[in-house]
Amino acid sequence: MTITDTSRHAQTSAPISQVLAARWSPRAYVPEAIINETTLTAALEAARWSPSANNSQPWRFILARRGTESFQKVVDALVGFNQAWAHRASVLLVAVAEPTDAEGNAQPWAYYDLGQAVAHFSVQAHKDGLFVHQMAGFDGAALSTAFSLEERLVPFTVTAVGELAAPDTLEDGFLRERETAPRERKALADIVIVND
Repeated sequence: MTITDTSRHAQTSAPISQVLAARWSPRAYVPEAIINETTLTAALEAARWSPSANNSQPWRFILARRGTESFQKVVDALVGFNQAWAHRASVLLVAVAEPTDAEGNAQPWAYYDLGQAVAHFSVQAHKDGLFVHQMAGFDGAALSTAFSLEERLVPFTVTAVGELAAPDTLEDGFLRERETAPRERKALADIVIVND
C-alpha cells in the first residue's frame, strides 16, 4: 500500500484536503526503513509552528530512532498490545506536555496545544509519505524516569512513525484484521451540537 493508494482514504461527506483524507493510523511498518532526516525535521518543524495559547508552546518531544537505547526505553514503556507492533516503526516520538511553566504557573491549555502540535506533525509527515500512529497505551512514569524528565513535564502520547508495510507482515491475526477493517467515523450530525 502506498500513499497514492486510495483504498484507505476517508469517505467524507464534504471535500477535504487529500492529505487529510489519506491519513490513517497503521500498525504495519517496514522494520528496516530509515526515515530521511529532512523529512523528519520537516514534521517537527510543522509541530513547532502549530498554534498555542499565548504562544506558550507547552510541548516537548523525545525522538527515539530504532536501534538506539532511547528507542528501547520507549518500547519498554509501551503496553503489550502496542509493543507487539510498534517496535517495527522507524521512530517513536514521545509527546510531552508542559502543564506548568518553569516559574510554576499553570498552563491550562497545554494538553490541547500539545495535541495541535502532534496533529501538525502527523499531517506534515503524511504529506511527505510517512505514516504515524498515536498511542495512549504506555507507562508515563516509566518514561519520565527513563528520560529523567522534570516533574512538570508529562509524557502524554507516543507516536510511531515509519514507512507503511503490508498488513500481512503483522504476526498477530487480530492486528492484521484491524489493519484492513473499514475506516469509520461518527456522522457530522452526531458531533456538531449546534449548527445555526
